[in-house]
Amino acid sequence: MNFSSKLLEDAVNEFGKLPGIGQKTALRLVLHLLNKDQAEVSQFGNTLIKLKNEIKNCSICHNIADEEICSICTALKREKDVICVVEDTRDVMAIENTNQYYGVYHVLGGLISPMDGIGPSDLNIEKLVERVRTSEVKEIILALSANMEGDTTLFYLHKKLKDFNIPITTIARGIAFGGELEYADEVTLGRSIVTRVPYENTLIK
Repeated sequence: MNFSSKLLEDAVNEFGKLPGIGQKTALRLVLHLLNKDQAEVSQFGNTLIKLKNEIKNCSICHNIADEEICSICTALKREKDVICVVEDTRDVMAIENTNQYYGVYHVLGGLISPMDGIGPSDLNIEKLVERVRTSEVKEIILALSANMEGDTTLFYLHKKLKDFNIPITTIARGIAFGGELEYADEVTLGRSIVTRVPYENTLIK
């Protein structure tokens, strides 16, 4: 792609680094911003800078938050003794959109993936174990994507948590293998949460 401006090219290259954004889409976004007035573009840039500088991770569940503890962990009506373990914030949002879950969360920050060099120590797994050890928990729901990395992480988490003698369940496989949790429709994901099953039942005997 030939550019008449180095500034334009640099901006397109930066937008092109975003996931799912090709050069043509990046160019369209940059040209859109160029057509906006200075105040709108400044607001756009300042919002991103403020996001990066001020965003926090909840000290309890590690979800993205504005404060030290997120709004879900502080909500009085949430069932604090039911913990839903998810990969990242996108999965929290997907489950919240179903309106079928009223417990709290624990965000791992990824999935175990040896091919990508991601091991258990790179995730918030030990913090989950400590949370279970020091809190009153009556159920742990493992709500991870139905793919190889998700299944590997499920198996590892079950090994780490089974000795606490707390029911460990997993979402029902209404989600096809290989499917990412965040892309599941709300009805399917909601049913998968409601009809969750003991994790042991999913293991091949």
